[in-house]
Amino acid sequence: MHRTIEQHDLITQLYRGLDAEETDSAVSVILKLRGETCDIDCLYCYEKRKEAPGGARIDAGQVRRLAELFQGRPLAVELHGGEPLTAGRDHVADILRELAAQPGVVRVSLQTNGVLLAEEWLDLFDNLYPDLEIGISLDGDAAGNAWRVGYDGQPVYPRVATALRLLAARGRKTGVIAAVTPAVLGRAAAVLDHLAGFEAVNAVSFVPCFDTSVQRPTAGQGRRRPASRRLQDAAVRGPGGPDWSIRPTEYAEFVLATTIRWIDAGHFARIKLEPAVSAIRRLRGLDTGFCHFSNLKCDHVFTLYPDGRLGSCDELPWPQAQLTRLDQAPDQAGVVAAQRRLPLLNQGKALMERCTTCAYQSACGGGCVATRWRHEQAGDQDSYCDYRIRMIDGIAALLAQPAHPAGAWCRTARWRPRVPNSMRDVGTFLTRWDRPDVARTPVRLQTSAHGNINMVGLPGVHEADDLDPAHAQWHEAIEPGVRSLVDVVTRAWGCVTYDSCQGHPYTGLDLVPTERRVGIIPRGPAEYAQVAAALCRAVTAATPALPTAVQVTVGRAELTCEATSRTVPVLDLAFRPAPGHGWSAYFDAVGAATEAVVNTLCDEDPSAGCGCSCPMPQAAAHTPEEALA
Repeated sequence: MHRTIEQHDLITQLYRGLDAEETDSAVSVILKLRGETCDIDCLYCYEKRKEAPGGARIDAGQVRRLAELFQGRPLAVELHGGEPLTAGRDHVADILRELAAQPGVVRVSLQTNGVLLAEEWLDLFDNLYPDLEIGISLDGDAAGNAWRVGYDGQPVYPRVATALRLLAARGRKTGVIAAVTPAVLGRAAAVLDHLAGFEAVNAVSFVPCFDTSVQRPTAGQGRRRPASRRLQDAAVRGPGGPDWSIRPTEYAEFVLATTIRWIDAGHFARIKLEPAVSAIRRLRGLDTGFCHFSNLKCDHVFTLYPDGRLGSCDELPWPQAQLTRLDQAPDQAGVVAAQRRLPLLNQGKALMERCTTCAYQSACGGGCVATRWRHEQAGDQDSYCDYRIRMIDGIAALLAQPAHPAGAWCRTARWRPRVPNSMRDVGTFLTRWDRPDVARTPVRLQTSAHGNINMVGLPGVHEADDLDPAHAQWHEAIEPGVRSLVDVVTRAWGCVTYDSCQGHPYTGLDLVPTERRVGIIPRGPAEYAQVAAALCRAVTAATPALPTAVQVTVGRAELTCEATSRTVPVLDLAFRPAPGHGWSAYFDAVGAATEAVVNTLCDEDPSAGCGCSCPMPQAAAHTPEEALA
């Protein structure tokens, strides 16, 4: 497939390949200490679906060889399974001693179901690796853990809750990984509150069970299937996927509901919530260590099994994800070469191509390659992207109006970052806007041949002084095509505009045409919520009357104050060419579209306190009894 240089560069930014010569980036290594061997039998366990031979254990010599292989590069190690504690205390002690002796190892974590956790284990951790981070797998409250059972089919929740209380008594903190299944849908607030009720919990990561592709039960050894596998047999019923699986849209709504509760209940002061925190960081232009939002994806994640198989992320399908064997890997360059040859990784990287034209790429980061790959195989990658978009839109709303969570459910106002988007001094501008008695300095305005009014008179350049309605040149500064929109927003609605443009085709010039738009700076979160809801209502009402060549969008964005480097949330009302229509048809119809929107804007009052036009989610709660019936 031929790619432009720009596409190739953008894919590289979204998916950073491992380079043996550039050792600044860390790699994450998942040590499957016992392979898929585990002391419980969760029905949805993806590791056991690999049906690899179990029983063996990774030893200290393999850990040493691993450190030698990635020498010179920071190494984050996760002890995983199956259940890593089934390796036994003496064996785990050897592993921890070896990890402590390796200078390149910068972080060690343990992911456990908590059933075996006891005082003796914590004593061992304190003595050999005090900085060991402990993660517990627990799907919320007792009802949410319907799919986490022992081989006898009985719930393991009580034993895991005991482990969490033990961690608290020892002054330990832990993160919880919670699978989102139908057993928690519709109960987001209760599930998060329950987990927050454990003193030891300081982080919660909700991960989706997107398992509609699972069409058969996990194979088992022996002629008699344990009670847990009989439960699994009953749950894997047909082409729709197993009963524990959820749809991407359901996961997006669950994430937004937990984020709303996280803010409203003040849990954010103590608990890191994923994927909310990583989405917030990306919306703020910050990095995150979560690979679903980072460019350090599958090329920076490795999995080692007891039999020496070394491969990529454990969530990718095996054996397709296997790169080599630990005893056959000569050095990092050999591992990199194996990565570049592996068809599965190349397919995963190719999935980033659709991200190159996506407006959400900076906030989304491309998502999870393994999950995208599974959706692609099912011919449904759109549903994965749609959930990411829905989640980002909702979290962007909560960032801008945290005290007004209803905005998270709006489907009209979307995250539409504008880069660059800045103003010299936002605070001074807002103060002056509301002080008509303050003297205004005359400014120099020019109208170019292409209609744009600015200080330099060049097409495509929109530099201008920040004017307000009390300025003597305000009317002259607003372009005629957008003047009616600006008038209703500033006069009838009483809003502050920071930008407006009537749109320009730039005929005959090597410039991309610009759209018609008006930008609004709300004075605070409450006004932001009111204006966003009113814009939603107005656009929804106007849509049936719009010409087919034009679509109207409400965008959420950030405006940077050059004086303070701080950002403030803004809203943009934009008129864009509708899909399947070009700029010529757009400019023929944008006047009629503007008139239709102005009419509906005049009928709205942001201060009325009404909600937006989008329906609230009506997710019904699923009980374990319903799921297992």
